[in-house]
Amino acid sequence: MAPPQQRSGRLGIGIVGAGRVGPVLGAALAGAGHAIVGVAAVSEQSRDRAEAMLPGAPILQLPDLIERSELVLLAVPSDQLPELVAGLATTGAWQPGQLVVHTAAKYGIGVLAPALQAGAIPLALHPAMSFTGSSIDIARLAGAYFAVTAPAPVLPIGQALVVEMGGEPIVVAEADRPAYADAIETATTFSTAIVDQATGILSGIGIGSPGRFLAPLVRSSVENALQRAVGPEDGLGLPLGA
Repeated sequence: MAPPQQRSGRLGIGIVGAGRVGPVLGAALAGAGHAIVGVAAVSEQSRDRAEAMLPGAPILQLPDLIERSELVLLAVPSDQLPELVAGLATTGAWQPGQLVVHTAAKYGIGVLAPALQAGAIPLALHPAMSFTGSSIDIARLAGAYFAVTAPAPVLPIGQALVVEMGGEPIVVAEADRPAYADAIETATTFSTAIVDQATGILSGIGIGSPGRFLAPLVRSSVENALQRAVGPEDGLGLPLGA
């Protein structure tokens, strides 16, 4: 496994998956000076999103994309990740010394074992934010937290990539990834469901633009809850009386 100091500088990055996450992280890495060598996108919608976020980046078939990339970013649904990694291993696609990064919350680096066996360097980086798939997300990455799981010798690489994207790296142990994913799923599911329910009720009584109506209330309520969770000495910068 290459020591971290050999992994500085500009990397050629290939993005597998052009959903809401991959093109945004790719654009952030491109903004940090890395080169996007291509995107693997299947549907017309994903191709359009890739073109919008990464203009000029070629759409490549998986074997060509991986062959040309020093860092492969796997931004695919978590239920597709194990089969994808294993399938590419059976074709001999993974290369020694190549960085392989996935963005699934529930997995650490164990899911990348087939790539590791081929000599690739595994990293798990999960951004703890909800993505729109648009340029709005680039600004939101600033200060967002990323769960980082990696072998100890290359952990600085993962942390450096997060910092380059504007995020804050938090190390999460391999064994803790399922619990971490549960926390992320709980926060996302319940916050979305509560807002949907409340806006539906307001619409039902004739209040127009219920989302705008609720926005100050929801934001202040969430900020208060977060402040209680972290305490006044934490660096969130949330006013106690918000």
